[in-house]
Amino acid sequence: MLNFLFRKEHQLEKLIYDYLENLGMIQNHFTKAMNLCLKEGVSDDFCFLMDQTHKFESVADEIREEINQLMYSKALIPESREDIMGLLEKVDEIPRSFEQILNMSRTQKLIFPDFLKLDIQELIRVSLESCDLMIKQIDVMLKKKEGIKTLLSTIDQNESHCDHIERRIIIKLFDSDLEPFLKLQLKEMVIVMGEISDQADRVSKRVNIINLKRRI
Repeated sequence: MLNFLFRKEHQLEKLIYDYLENLGMIQNHFTKAMNLCLKEGVSDDFCFLMDQTHKFESVADEIREEINQLMYSKALIPESREDIMGLLEKVDEIPRSFEQILNMSRTQKLIFPDFLKLDIQELIRVSLESCDLMIKQIDVMLKKKEGIKTLLSTIDQNESHCDHIERRIIIKLFDSDLEPFLKLQLKEMVIVMGEISDQADRVSKRVNIINLKRRI
């Protein structure tokens, strides 16, 4: 029985790493798509990268379903099972935001004004840095190593920095002479972009709670 549970836990850990690796692929295609969108707007290459992002997101859904099935086949005790399922549900909000941003860009054919591009690039860069740190934090948790609190602190700082950038962009946006409807479109986009760092921060706090529970 113990060998069975150990084998199941090893299989579960591998699936979680597969999921995180796939999240990295989603993030990579999202980054390329947004860089292209900021440079030249919606193009055929942008649409290709967007489709690739969607493709990897579908793979993530399949891996998550496999994880759920495995966890309900006695891979973990119920308490740990709920922790992992809740964690992955929070992580899964991030690729959904990626896809929402790309969909908004494509369907609304948004063109980012030059005076906002550097700020938007910074917002995306810091947000994705938080995602990288979040993935590293989950890895540290799985390997039962030290460093979760340090990563938590950095992700929290990034989240505050992103809030500052988001406010700065919105102020610049509404101080500009852009058409009112375009202002509202861009504001909605910036808010969704800002949500990425918030999501990474929520995952980070959940990882820290799981780690603390282990020590009780």
